[in-house]
Amino acid sequence: MAGELWGSAFSLAGVVLGGALTAFTQRAAQRSADRAEERRQSAATAETRRAEQVQAIQEFLACAQLAERVAYARPEPWGADEDGWMTRAQAVMTKLWTADRGVVLLCDPALEAPARAYGRALNQAVWREIGDVEANEYLEEHKSAFMIAARASLART
Repeated sequence: MAGELWGSAFSLAGVVLGGALTAFTQRAAQRSADRAEERRQSAATAETRRAEQVQAIQEFLACAQLAERVAYARPEPWGADEDGWMTRAQAVMTKLWTADRGVVLLCDPALEAPARAYGRALNQAVWREIGDVEANEYLEEHKSAFMIAARASLART
């Protein structure tokens, strides 16, 4: 009878040990799967965020290019809204400042100052607050600073 009792006890201990090992293995596998899903989600979020940043920078640059065109097309001398230039210029500058806010919202904070400086330089070029300096010469430094900051910002993401 004692042998049967020991046999049953060992059998029960084996079942308990096997169950515990199975539970431990399943828990470890689930935790590993959860971590892998977290990494996948994090990578997907980072990629989406980067795409938004690239889009914001592209939108800003497209608006900046439109503002440069407006600056070069400004009539001399100007005063009245000749051929609708001033109306077009105001619309383009509104788009530029809206795109600037997109850069501020979505991109690295280090990009805010160069974007703002480039936007102000474009505004001054459009409204000819730059004296006798050619627009492209005046804008080059600000454009370069923005492009360098944008590249650095995108490299960090």
